[in-house]
Amino acid sequence: MDFVHITVLLQQAVDLLAVRPGGTYVDCTLGGGGHSSEILRRLQGRGRLIAFDQDPAAIAAATKRLKEIATNFTIINSNFSRVGEVLEAECPEGVQGILFDLGVSSPQLDEAERGFSYMQDAPLDMRMDPANPLTAMDLVNEMPEQELSKIIWEYGEERWAKRIAKFIVTRRQVKRIETTAELVDVIKAAIPAGARREGPHPAKRTFQALRITVNNELGAFAAALDAAIDRLASGGRLAAITFHSLEDRIAKEKFLTWGGRCTCPQELPVCVCGAAARVRNLTRKPLVPQQQELELNPRARSAKLRAVERL
Repeated sequence: MDFVHITVLLQQAVDLLAVRPGGTYVDCTLGGGGHSSEILRRLQGRGRLIAFDQDPAAIAAATKRLKEIATNFTIINSNFSRVGEVLEAECPEGVQGILFDLGVSSPQLDEAERGFSYMQDAPLDMRMDPANPLTAMDLVNEMPEQELSKIIWEYGEERWAKRIAKFIVTRRQVKRIETTAELVDVIKAAIPAGARREGPHPAKRTFQALRITVNNELGAFAAALDAAIDRLASGGRLAAITFHSLEDRIAKEKFLTWGGRCTCPQELPVCVCGAAARVRNLTRKPLVPQQQELELNPRARSAKLRAVERL
């Protein structure tokens, strides 16, 4: 299928990067190439764009799209967890802008065989990188009940996590859970009927938790932010678009710490951590999509954009 993805907060994110022709900019999450395309246009044939993606289908589609605009770009077939080492080798003098967009691309969600969607029956996969040996099928069939409950609670913020984990373990003892539809059936059985009538699809939070775990999304994001800020030149900017509270909390905490917030334990009478501001916060409150964008792309409703500038 064609890799068509509606880019969230497109103009707002690229505006915050303040792209200048001649600079070097990094799109840590290439996806369909929406943000990268806009960055390339604003570079006007000068400077350089470096983009990361671990999905071969996304890379193929985005490469074709970007070549229609310019050729001054490099795509790294890797998770953005390698951003530090790649930029140290490619741009030792630092870069002028770095962007993270943590949304799962619509084609990944919509392509049934990828196993991301609770709306379509498919093998339980959920890997963004097909080379990743760990799948969601492995997790639901092999992870101990307590650990399964923990990730569903922490990463899915699912109030019925313990009950869902218990039902999964009971079902897999009878028959291995291999498809998204089979898992949805287990989740629906675990959540009381009254609770299923309200809110989002009953499987949404559990599927989110499994996807985050399979792809180590939160750990990779936190580490990549630390590596990215170290590769940002003075006056350079870093922007991050997140889609749920766990991601947003990581970005918010990192930005506050970089802004000079003391990290000492509260019981210490004086600061000993030597906290000093490394960045200026550009978004006192996160930017969110406007109604017009939400009408075109309802999946953008939870997006939040934060940005900082390196001092």
